[in-house]
Amino acid sequence: MTQLSLLGIPNDDNSSYLRGPSEAPDPIRRELHNDAYSMWSETGVDLGSPGRLIDHGNVRFGNGGDPWDLIEQAVDRALAPGHPLICLGGDHAITHPIMRAVRRRHPSLTILHIDAHADIYHAYQDNPRSHASPFARIMEERLADRLIQVGLRTICDEHREQFERFGVEVIEAGRWSECMRLEFNTPVYISLDIDGIDPAFAPGVSHREPGGPSTRQVIDLIQSIKQPIVAADVVEYNPRCDISNQTVLVAAKLVKEIGGMMLKNR
Repeated sequence: MTQLSLLGIPNDDNSSYLRGPSEAPDPIRRELHNDAYSMWSETGVDLGSPGRLIDHGNVRFGNGGDPWDLIEQAVDRALAPGHPLICLGGDHAITHPIMRAVRRRHPSLTILHIDAHADIYHAYQDNPRSHASPFARIMEERLADRLIQVGLRTICDEHREQFERFGVEVIEAGRWSECMRLEFNTPVYISLDIDGIDPAFAPGVSHREPGGPSTRQVIDLIQSIKQPIVAADVVEYNPRCDISNQTVLVAAKLVKEIGGMMLKNR
């Protein structure tokens, strides 16, 4: 049986506005396993099949180690058996240390980044580890060959300078077509910020930005990927801002659909 790994990374030390994403992994797990819903993906994969989902628990912080080292080491251990991995954030800053571990195993790699924000400031609020800056670090360290950012709707001049510097491919929310398909020629890493989805569908985030894609549009894009999806993160869900568990249901649904495509494309 092809297996899928799950790892919680409850860290929001580098959030710039509100805290709360560190509390996200366990609520997402709760809804993923909730008896009210099926564990089958739309693509016909039963994530609830015995032994299929390997949960590595949450990274433990607060014992004096550098959080970035702890994240990188935990991701490396989770990837060691060779299964695709979904990381549950946490804020978007965690994508940087995750990618350090992922890149060692994948010399050819494309990142599909779904977000309202580019998260590519050089050092937002003078913090190089800010959740608004992970993709600057990722591209500086050449942790991906190609970065595609979709759903953006808060672009500023510094972002445009960074896009040019790093050769980022950008599809703003206003150019998201109903049946958008992207072409990949390498394995894919998906970095999915829940605030990339319109807040009408996912209000439980720290930085709501109207004008985004629907949950359906994001799922359709993920399901259009033909290359192996080797790892992913689902970040920036903030339980403190959710309304009637609406957003955590979206997060769990997206975990199922990413996981289904990971196993389908193996």
